[in-house]
Amino acid sequence: MPLDAICIAAVKEELSGRVTVHKIDKVQQPERDIIILTLRGGTETCRLLLSAGHSDTRVHLTEHKFDNPASPPMFCMLLRKHITGARILGITQPPAERALEFALETSDAMGVISRKSLIIEMIGRSPNIILADAEGVIIDCLRRISGDFSSKRAVLPGLFYHPPPQQDGKQNPMTINSEEWRERFIAAGRSMEKRTVDEWLLAAFSAMSPLICRELSWRAYSGAEKRIEAIDDGGEALSREFFKLMGIVNSRGFKPWLIKNKNDEPCDFSYTSILQYEGAMNAAPEDSFSAMLDGFFTQTAQRERNRQRASVMVKTIKTARGRIARKLAVQYEELKKTTQRDLLRECGDIIAANYHVMRKGQKTLVAQDFFAQDGDVREILLDPLKTPQQNAAKYYKEYSKAKNAEKYLTEQILSGENELKYLDSVDGELSLAESEGDLAEIRRELVQTGYIKAQKQAKQKHAQSVPMQFVSSTGIQILAGRNNASNDALTMKTARKSDIWLHTQKIHGSHVIISCNGGEPDDTTLCEAASIAAYYSGARSGGKTPVDYTLVKNVKKPPGGRPGNVIYTDYATILAIPDEELANRLRSGQTLC
Repeated sequence: MPLDAICIAAVKEELSGRVTVHKIDKVQQPERDIIILTLRGGTETCRLLLSAGHSDTRVHLTEHKFDNPASPPMFCMLLRKHITGARILGITQPPAERALEFALETSDAMGVISRKSLIIEMIGRSPNIILADAEGVIIDCLRRISGDFSSKRAVLPGLFYHPPPQQDGKQNPMTINSEEWRERFIAAGRSMEKRTVDEWLLAAFSAMSPLICRELSWRAYSGAEKRIEAIDDGGEALSREFFKLMGIVNSRGFKPWLIKNKNDEPCDFSYTSILQYEGAMNAAPEDSFSAMLDGFFTQTAQRERNRQRASVMVKTIKTARGRIARKLAVQYEELKKTTQRDLLRECGDIIAANYHVMRKGQKTLVAQDFFAQDGDVREILLDPLKTPQQNAAKYYKEYSKAKNAEKYLTEQILSGENELKYLDSVDGELSLAESEGDLAEIRRELVQTGYIKAQKQAKQKHAQSVPMQFVSSTGIQILAGRNNASNDALTMKTARKSDIWLHTQKIHGSHVIISCNGGEPDDTTLCEAASIAAYYSGARSGGKTPVDYTLVKNVKKPPGGRPGNVIYTDYATILAIPDEELANRLRSGQTLC
């Protein structure tokens, strides 16, 4: 659902109790439309996320970690100049609007105290983050909107900031009284325009999302498709549910509710309980609005951004994979033909045994087949332009070619199959990539292996990404590679020979290391490491998955092997279930009590 104005009011209420009087310690802009403010207050440190993305506008505290670009954008530099060290005095929201204004108190290099406002507008097609001074003059904004682009207002540095214009014909649902509500409802019933209850609510009132409008219709008339003209109680039931909800809103009785489908995937959220799905979906209260929004938006948005950035590499892999698969199909057919090569040698032998009865110009030879157990005859095609000796030589030559082809094709097929496995592993890496840095490293790998052309640019030294770090419930360190290059570095360079190495059996995925320092890992650590290996693999969405484990000293790099490709011996196998909750908990360093 869109983050409607009432839900934003709930977020504002929660944030006001958390971030007021906190100081802005750091300003980051990891994405084009995301600003992260690191806040400090007393002993508490938290991070505030402001997103002006077109599909995921929001404000909340976040636990998610973002990778910063090599050089900060200009808007980020400007914010650092003006608001680093600023204290948050309070948060306000224009009536029934999807916008928040953070009042800031800051001081310049001379120690002069001044006021500034950081405004985030979460509105329709033009979400924005705006910095204004004490007089309301815009210092700068994330998106500069000129009068040519918008006829309603311009948002440019140097202009006075004006709040978004109110929506025509819509009324604030938090200020309407029962008599005004009844008049609007009766007018809607008399109107020639036929519409459902939820459509009328959405058109008549601001600050309400389609989900809430459908919920009010369902609560009043046990259906979300009830039509205005079919209501026979004068709207009494709808009025009762409407003002009951507004009572919750005006008394600040907000509660975060997350709605999940039957696959336990988040699909919606609200500031009040949702009953309209009648068991088709599961709704459960969350600890806080920030935690709910962080889980709902941030991870989903990150995956979507990674998917878009990886699209070119995915297409490259798909094209290469198709080319190799077609080549392999031809090679399989050619190899199949070589299995009949002994017949060619036999034909040559039969021709050689019958030189005395053959003549030049003969098209076929019908002779006794002394290779057949029943002594039957064999008919052999001949080239009439060749002598008998030349025909025999032709069959011997074809036999030699087929024999050599078998060896060559076997090697080529093995190489092609290994290449397909490698491309599948890279494809799996792209689906598991968590950050822009992960994607950049995968791209460098594809450049090194020749699948992507290197761009002409100044040579830069790229730091090897660090492996993912986990701590088992019993306090043992577990490491996991992020991609093929990271897997190689972890297994071949970082891990000790006496550590335990784990990998999903015959499925591409991360190399996982239990840093047991030569000791035997306990059963709990082994099971948790196996679950991590299953989760960070192509078996992530499956059930029980076999995971092999052995000492690192038993893992070798095959000659000429692609990145991430290893062979191992003396291993055992354990069944593990990919568990996202477990992986996230162990990765954050939390342990069971």
